[in-house]
Amino acid sequence: MDRGTVGSAQSGRLLVEVREEGTSAVVTPAGELDHHTADLLREPVEDCLDRGFVRLVVDCSRLEFCDSTGLNVLLGARLRAEAAGGGVHLAGMLPVVARVFEITGAEAVFTVHDTLEAALDDKSGAGDSAVADGSAATGEAGTDRPAGDRGD
Repeated sequence: MDRGTVGSAQSGRLLVEVREEGTSAVVTPAGELDHHTADLLREPVEDCLDRGFVRLVVDCSRLEFCDSTGLNVLLGARLRAEAAGGGVHLAGMLPVVARVFEITGAEAVFTVHDTLEAALDDKSGAGDSAVADGSAATGEAGTDRPAGDRGD
């Protein structure tokens, strides 16, 4: 399935890998996403959007920290992707990162998946603003329950 690495950027605290997976660009930030490292994510994400990828899957499974600057990078990407008819899917968030999305309410504007595989398998509307397991309809946040309890 992997179509090869499209690009990568790194600093001492953040490594960002990008690859094509079918019609999606999979962006994998690893490390700490904050005001010092945000451009290392912003640049490859914008490059994917500039190249015509409107469906971005951000594999957050190796993201150890995210502050408001990092969150703003992802929100900006979502706006651009949705304006082009696509969206940004988030996958595999660690609890410390999921908490930032929960506290800020940002989880409500992204499609959130337990795993990268679930995000890639989800063929629903790329711009959906709901938790992928449907729990948003019941008022439960998808990141509030252990992964084994979400039904993905």
